[in-house]
Amino acid sequence: MRSWRTRCMASEKKRFSLVLLISAGVLVTALLLSLALGAVKITPGQMWQALIGNGEESVRTILLQVRLPRTVGAALAGGALAFAGCVIQTVMGNPLASPNVIGVNAGASFFVVLLSALLPAVSSQWLPAAAFFGALLTLLLIWLIARKTGASRVTLVLAGVAVSGIFSAGVDALITLFPDVLVGASAFRIGGFAGLTFRKLWPAWLYMLAAAGLVFSLGSEMDLLTLGEETARSLGVPVSVVRFALLAAAAALAGAAVSFAGLIGFVGLIVPHMARRFAGTGSRRQAVVSLLLGAGLVTLCDGLARVLFAPYELPVGIVLSFLGGPFFLWILMRQRRRV
Repeated sequence: MRSWRTRCMASEKKRFSLVLLISAGVLVTALLLSLALGAVKITPGQMWQALIGNGEESVRTILLQVRLPRTVGAALAGGALAFAGCVIQTVMGNPLASPNVIGVNAGASFFVVLLSALLPAVSSQWLPAAAFFGALLTLLLIWLIARKTGASRVTLVLAGVAVSGIFSAGVDALITLFPDVLVGASAFRIGGFAGLTFRKLWPAWLYMLAAAGLVFSLGSEMDLLTLGEETARSLGVPVSVVRFALLAAAAALAGAAVSFAGLIGFVGLIVPHMARRFAGTGSRRQAVVSLLLGAGLVTLCDGLARVLFAPYELPVGIVLSFLGGPFFLWILMRQRRRV
């Protein structure tokens, strides 16, 4: 029996290593394609010369000031949203939950726009804080509704849709009342990375790093939560504290992404399902694979959005909605059949 268990563990570890390698390969390929493709094609040789400070000035400008911040931003947003979706689905025990489906992204965006309206001169470093507050408030509200009403999975999603509609209406009202509140407001509501700079990215990156560290430190407790609340409590897990900490981390991840990327949807829904299927058991494993695949998916979709209809550019949020909408319907129908 012990020998069989040891072989199973070794096989699962080998499988995870392979999945991790493939996920990292997908991300690296997506990053390189994003840097190379566009209205101006950049060869690997030109890319290398530009990165070491040589080559044509125009190529260096395009690569370092336009494409590199955009590519890094796409990878950060995709990884953060997928990571957040993985945490939310695990903590809530609901495969239909994700930052955009249950209104987390909408709550974050409302407070970003509200801060921009009330304090237009505020530094961009406070936008992730506002987005975090809005995302956390929405998550706690949805969780409270679920606990008080004993809501089913589908009902929880419907509550999220209602809350998302309220916050989205608030965003529309603020933009209507304060037309100059947010540069590129329409692009923000769709989601995209046009005009992104490293100055906008660095505050959000700090929130993401802290939140990811918190999730990984609570990986064992998150595994125990999947066994059920009573079982986890009997094993010594302070369930309420751990759940709040994990939801706060998910809110920080999603809010930070929304603060510079806008309302990008469905990444946190699609990718965690893929991670659970390929990475096997273990919250840390699923979170790592979600992060890599989410970063690769959004980066790849952003690159495709730039080249598919060139010289016109399609916001990446539209591309992800085309992918995520049918996937969400498939998940919803599968869950309904199980009820």
